[in-house]
Amino acid sequence: MPAHSLDVLLRALQKGRLEPVYYLHGPEDVLKDEAVRLIVDGALEPSLRDFNFDQRSAGQLDPEAVGVLCTTLPMMAERRVVLLRDVEGWKRRPKTRAAFLEYLAHPAPETVVILVQSSAEEAIDKDLVSGAYSVSCDPLPEERALKWLARHAAALDVRLEDGAARHLLEAVGNDLGAVASELQKLAALPAAAPFTADEVGGLLGVRHGETIYDWRDAVLDGDGGRAVTLLAPLLDQPGVSGVKLLTLLGTTLVGVGIARSHYDRKTRGPALEDVMFKTLLRLRIWGLPEYRKESAKWARWAPAWSAARIGRALRAARDADQTLKSTTVTDERGILAGLVLQLTVAKAEAA
Repeated sequence: MPAHSLDVLLRALQKGRLEPVYYLHGPEDVLKDEAVRLIVDGALEPSLRDFNFDQRSAGQLDPEAVGVLCTTLPMMAERRVVLLRDVEGWKRRPKTRAAFLEYLAHPAPETVVILVQSSAEEAIDKDLVSGAYSVSCDPLPEERALKWLARHAAALDVRLEDGAARHLLEAVGNDLGAVASELQKLAALPAAAPFTADEVGGLLGVRHGETIYDWRDAVLDGDGGRAVTLLAPLLDQPGVSGVKLLTLLGTTLVGVGIARSHYDRKTRGPALEDVMFKTLLRLRIWGLPEYRKESAKWARWAPAWSAARIGRALRAARDADQTLKSTTVTDERGILAGLVLQLTVAKAEAA
């Protein structure tokens, strides 16, 4: 069966619909944990949870244990829940995986099995997708991530100005796990008023205007001086690396290339922005800010970035990426500064 979104799962659970087997996969582990809580809450009464909830690591089970776990009858309840994490571990235990697939063909009506695949495993198990209720836990676009942030901040009694919330997301790259960690830090601080963007930036060590997106924008705008200046504070930030910056830059160049192809076919202005917005909605690219703003930027950059220039930039970014992963002599800042100057000088020469 096709993979469902977390929203579809929530609507089904609100209607009281429970499936015998759920398969949670995708890069956003925080959303998987939320999905697990939703399913468990929908399946079990809190007072009987201790008697009817089992949690194990799938890769540590033998074939017999799978059968026992999944077919044991509930105690004083209609059903029980079995949570199996790290199902990618079954790659090393094919007999255990075969035993579960046999169970999946005829699951017990009294048991709800939740299979959770870690984000480290990108490949989706086609057999589990076809036999279970599959839920894809993908990163949220910015507006959805803001709502998620607001909900969790409220639960922690953390108040944020709108600009502060957006800066927090930009600083951590929409990583919900990192957002949750930073909210915990803010919750421990006394605050008489909502946190401002500057206060959040100071606490995170990421000042407003010094995010990875600001660096990317400077490169695409041809502002080589600002892009080079931003490298030092960016590379000092936790979780930011040269490879991460190049990944964002490469993704953007491909997107601008798509925008340029439409631009060359005489799609301009709001029409081009709308085309790119629909493209982003269809592709659901992870790690980008709010799609409406992003599509406007891609459309704005398209006239200055010809197909030939984008091709040269992508090759230069690829070479820089290979150098970052292989050299022990030149530091990240030097490699990226060279790339920035190469890309922005090309614009000046073209002008």
